Amino acid sequence: MRLLLILLGALALSACGLKPMYAGGSDGTVAQGLRAVDVTPIEGKAGWLVRQALVDRLGAAGDRESQTIYPYRLEVRLDDSLEGLAVLADDTVSRERRTLRARYQLYDAQTGEVLLDATEGADAGIDVVSSEYATIAAENTALENLSREIADRIVTRVALTLRNR
Repeated sequence: MRLLLILLGALALSACGLKPMYAGGSDGTVAQGLRAVDVTPIEGKAGWLVRQALVDRLGAAGDRESQTIYPYRLEVRLDDSLEGLAVLADDTVSRERRTLRARYQLYDAQTGEVLLDATEGADAGIDVVSSEYATIAAENTALENLSREIADRIVTRVALTLRNR
């Protein structure tokens, strides 16, 4: 009876239609599609960080320098904000929130067709301490972490879009 249930479960699982996203490794359809995405320059420090993270993730499956013509173009616009949250009795801020929002579009470079138009966002809390240096370092670290998180989310959505094409 137990063996029958295991066999039925295995049969049902194989018929569910799930396929690994990165099937085929670096030669797979999704990995090749990701290598074929050109990321346009993004303004500002946050833009540089996000673009570098995107290029790292998109090119992780191969050498991006060997490819000169990209069939896909990714354009990203960022909104980076830093706001004080907790105000003490002496009107000093004790906690900040850094928010990074990205609106991005994936284009077919030949036709100009928009394949994906989406937004992503992430935020981080920062303690404001008496050392200005420590607070600035915490703000920069938060921006670096948020940039990587946004890039990961964008690459996942681009991979899904390319897989479904």
